[in-house]
Amino acid sequence: MSIQIRMATATDAERIVALYKEFTRYLRGLGDAGEDRLTTDIYRRDGFGSDPAFFGLVAESNSKVIGYLLFHFGYDSELAARVMYIIDLYVSEEHRMQGAGAFLMAKAQSICRESEATEMVWSVYKVNPKAREFYERLGAELIGDLDYMHLKVEGKNAS
Repeated sequence: MSIQIRMATATDAERIVALYKEFTRYLRGLGDAGEDRLTTDIYRRDGFGSDPAFFGLVAESNSKVIGYLLFHFGYDSELAARVMYIIDLYVSEEHRMQGAGAFLMAKAQSICRESEATEMVWSVYKVNPKAREFYERLGAELIGDLDYMHLKVEGKNAS
């Protein structure tokens, strides 16, 4: 199987959101009770235009999108450097173990380097050992001394 990696476009919205829905079903099966608000309209609104909130990569095989990776950049004051934050990485179940995830991560690493960011950071659901093992095979290390926190902010996009 030949796999190509390219930047996502607005025309990929329906397929990426369909894959995202598969991803959320997978996570729900692991016990994740998070919300699922992403739609094609929201994906297009937030991922494109003059100030996109994120960027995306897609993995294609036979002209069909089989996986995606979403990311954005931030800054780490301790490192005094840009950092790439991976939002999601997902490859459809029938196309796993064929290299698409590794190719997506390699392209993200290349973009990270070209953007002069010094590292890539992402979260892994604790009860998803397959994902952790995949990332460790790529050379990623667990940040054991940090916990993610969040604070909901009411506003324009709050439900």
